[in-house]
Amino acid sequence: MHFKNRSWAFITMIFKSVLAARLWLIAYVVLIIIPASIFLYAYSQRYSHILEEEVTRSMLQTLKQAEINLDHQFDNLRDTSNSLFTNVKLVEYLNNSSSYSEQIDALKEMRLLIDNIQINTNVFRVRLYVDEQKLFSHEKVNFFTIETLMTRPWYEKVKSASGRLVWTGVYDEKFIENPEDTKFIFSGIRLLRDPNHYDNVSGFLSLDVEAKTLENIVAGISLNNDQRVFIVAPDGSIVFHSDKSLLGTKLESKAVLQAIEANKEGVSPIVENDTQQYVVYTTIDATGWKLVAEVPKKGINSRAASLNQFSSVATLTGVTILFLILVFILLAFIVRGMNRRVQTVIRAIKREGVAGLEERTVTSDGDFNLLEKSVDHLIHRVKDLMEETYRSKVQEREAQLRALQAQINPHFLYNTLDTINWIAIGHKVHDISHMIDGLARYFRLSLNKGKDVVTVTDELELAKVYLEIQQSRFPKSFEFVFELAGKDEAEEETRGGHTLETCLIPKLTLQPIVENALLHGIRKSKGKTGKITIRAYIEEDNLFLSVTDDGIGMDPDFAQTLLTEPRPAMRTDGSGSSYGLYNVNERIRLFSGEAYGLSIQSQLGEGTTITARFQLQQQIIEPNSNS
Repeated sequence: MHFKNRSWAFITMIFKSVLAARLWLIAYVVLIIIPASIFLYAYSQRYSHILEEEVTRSMLQTLKQAEINLDHQFDNLRDTSNSLFTNVKLVEYLNNSSSYSEQIDALKEMRLLIDNIQINTNVFRVRLYVDEQKLFSHEKVNFFTIETLMTRPWYEKVKSASGRLVWTGVYDEKFIENPEDTKFIFSGIRLLRDPNHYDNVSGFLSLDVEAKTLENIVAGISLNNDQRVFIVAPDGSIVFHSDKSLLGTKLESKAVLQAIEANKEGVSPIVENDTQQYVVYTTIDATGWKLVAEVPKKGINSRAASLNQFSSVATLTGVTILFLILVFILLAFIVRGMNRRVQTVIRAIKREGVAGLEERTVTSDGDFNLLEKSVDHLIHRVKDLMEETYRSKVQEREAQLRALQAQINPHFLYNTLDTINWIAIGHKVHDISHMIDGLARYFRLSLNKGKDVVTVTDELELAKVYLEIQQSRFPKSFEFVFELAGKDEAEEETRGGHTLETCLIPKLTLQPIVENALLHGIRKSKGKTGKITIRAYIEEDNLFLSVTDDGIGMDPDFAQTLLTEPRPAMRTDGSGSSYGLYNVNERIRLFSGEAYGLSIQSQLGEGTTITARFQLQQQIIEPNSNS
């Protein structure tokens, strides 16, 4: 029982170790096994292709050897025909001025010569086609009239050859001595001329050879069990085939015809009837015929595989085993080094005493699982700390703003400004009175009784007061326009029950944008004059406030950094002001969410438009208690 428990524990440990190293196993399969398999497959395919080329080359050599034998046979027949063609007795016999006695003498010697040729060579029959006035022209054994040849399909070709030897394809023929027996023969025929009148045709000489002569040579060609060997004339007609019904017909396969027309000899792959095969061919020089063999590709592949199957399998197996051994040795060193590093990291984590890190034995979950859980715990702790730090920063910024606002005693400020205003009126300095009155309104709106959220209407009024004060400060230097929804657009602006009067936004959101438009846009332009347009509108569930100036503008890349990088404050005494857009953007995102904030469209010399996008938040209006 104890042995079974130990065995089960060992198997469980191995299984958990395999699971812990699953990424390494996947990497091993992807980076080693798959590339190795692809390499071995490519190697086998290339090796098979080389063997296939060797097999087809061997087939071509076999076919060329048969072509040499055929050329030898045709050369011997040509020499026999030449000996008859130049025979003196044949010339005497063909001479139209020869007497009957001279013809008889010539025929005696010609008969002996013909019998000798038919006995000692491959010639089955010698036939002479002569004028019907000649002696023995109607014999129909060795002598025939010219008229009997005129019905043959090759008559005109032989006649136009002007004495050159013309070879016919295999055809069937019946002879007078055995009219019921059909012989398959092929013939070499040439035209004979009158020696005294060379322009006149005196006859034709034909050497007939049994088709067995071709069959014996072709039968010796051994390429494949499924081979088809035949001979084709240059015009595409079949001059020899094992199927006698195809003799004299045109070869139907256009693919084969196109393949053998390309060169004198070669090997061409073709696809016919959805079957891949090779056409091996060579030219018989004596006749111009093509000796053709059609061999299915599957037969060549099987023959190529059988040539060196054992050696190729042994080579591939040896290379594979050696490759895998080297890979496993390399992996052993890598895993050993990784385990050492993992142990070092785990010891360091334990030594630091990470809060909440449970002690786990290596044999239970494995080093990798312990490392993963430890690092995961650390990541969560770091994220919590980052969020806590971020919230502290936001709270610190809001506390600083409140502290600055709290430093001003509203009642003391209002009373002081009111006293100054009456003094100015008493001295009839109305411009100072107007400016002091605007400043009082500005502070009243900006302080907002200590509230951090105001309505859009109040924020727009604050921007208006600020711009009026700046107009007093910089007279006739700029103008401003508010573009708000009118009564005829009430339905669009009140979509969802929201209006500009009831929408809430963070306090002091619009004023810094207006300040930047004036001091960094218009006041820095060449003429220090311009126009500021402030728009407020609602689209679906979004509130938009935009400020547009026609000042100097800025580089688009620089404009984007204003929203991503905080910048130090600058003086507000007219010599400059802070690009406080980063803080404004962060406050909007805290108020509405990460998807909201500022966007800047600007080009140098073309002005700037800054748009603030808020999520609609409506002010809750309590019902009047007196109603």
